Amino acid sequence: MKQDMIVILDLGSSENTTLAREIRALGVYSEIHPHDITKEELNQLPNVKGVILNGGEHRHVDGKDIDVLPEIYEAGYPVIAIDHALACCEVKLSAYPTEEQLKDFVFATCKAEANWNMKNFVADQVERIRSQVGDKKVLLALSGGVDSSVVAAMLIKAIGKQLVCVHVNHGLMRKGESESVVEVFKNQMDANLVYVDASERFLKKLENVDDPEAKRKIIGAEFIRVFEEEARKLEGIDFLAQGTIYPDIVESGTKTAKVVKSHHNVGGLPEDLEFELVEPLYYLFKDEVRACGVELGLPHDMVYRQPFPGPGLGVRCLGAITRERLEAVRESDAILREEFAKSGLDQKVWQYFTIVPDFKSVGVKYNARCFEYPVILRAVNTIDAMTASIEQIDWAILEKITDRILKEVPNVNRVCYDLTPKPCGTIEWE
Repeated sequence: MKQDMIVILDLGSSENTTLAREIRALGVYSEIHPHDITKEELNQLPNVKGVILNGGEHRHVDGKDIDVLPEIYEAGYPVIAIDHALACCEVKLSAYPTEEQLKDFVFATCKAEANWNMKNFVADQVERIRSQVGDKKVLLALSGGVDSSVVAAMLIKAIGKQLVCVHVNHGLMRKGESESVVEVFKNQMDANLVYVDASERFLKKLENVDDPEAKRKIIGAEFIRVFEEEARKLEGIDFLAQGTIYPDIVESGTKTAKVVKSHHNVGGLPEDLEFELVEPLYYLFKDEVRACGVELGLPHDMVYRQPFPGPGLGVRCLGAITRERLEAVRESDAILREEFAKSGLDQKVWQYFTIVPDFKSVGVKYNARCFEYPVILRAVNTIDAMTASIEQIDWAILEKITDRILKEVPNVNRVCYDLTPKPCGTIEWE
């Protein structure tokens, strides 16, 4: 492996991701792992140079303070503790380390080299994939979003035609999304691509389901069932690849942090999963995923395309999904994306989309009373998807988008703009 690694053990800190990114900013790779990792599991990680016990306000779990296993201190790595009084190591910091303290531990104590970069990361992950998969086949859930596209490119580089990409049209895709996936991956990248139209199957499963967590779990589980069916048709599929990234893990809940929302590729997976998972982007943040895509040679438009959640428009059609509101989301989203592209905002704003809630209000159309749905616009900027700020859109652009939506999208009589940052809102609305 080409990169040295510092392992962060989560002992209740809310700053694990900040610490990991600061270490990577020093040029050294870092990963966050649960506090109860075993010595054997730690030793299986490649090129570990040191361990940080990162304590904090969430150290009290299930009625007691958590701690690492005693064997961790005997694993042979330098250990430093941050805000963790129970630690048995020599160096214990009471507060978050300064830049100098962090540099001293990483370079002077751990003797780590500053060899973290995307070229080395890709090389390491390709080696890991080949070691894990061998000569077996891998099934990839290819949504066409940034994460799954980057995973597809990495797997093609690692194992070529052993990869089978399955694109499932669950009826919750953006306008023209499935067609674009087929064009890029099948026609341009020569990937093994299976297209499955399961729209009716998914929409039937989601009938009368209004809880967002339930919708995510249904969509996630149904995805897996579709893949299992396709795998049986293909024969010899032993692995399932996913574009899981670290914010998905954090928001789906860890041993020290409660669930924000379950991501279909984390909280929605069935317990009787028949495949071993391949997740090469597991510890990356969104900006790092894009950098990885550039390193792999993916087209700029693909790498920097709009993020799109795995459950698709199902999380933007709030409450129980109806075909009427689903179509309103799809058409209003297409208008928003078109107008942002015209104004250059598509190059400036990280993520933008529309939401249609499950309530109506009175309005006036064609000189008559109407009782229809609102469309909510959301546009946010972020670096790592852990926090997000609101883009201040020019008023004339908002007016034009509003005018088009009200004229072109059926069953809509209001347009609103969401000004809520993350936190306390999430990027999505459910």
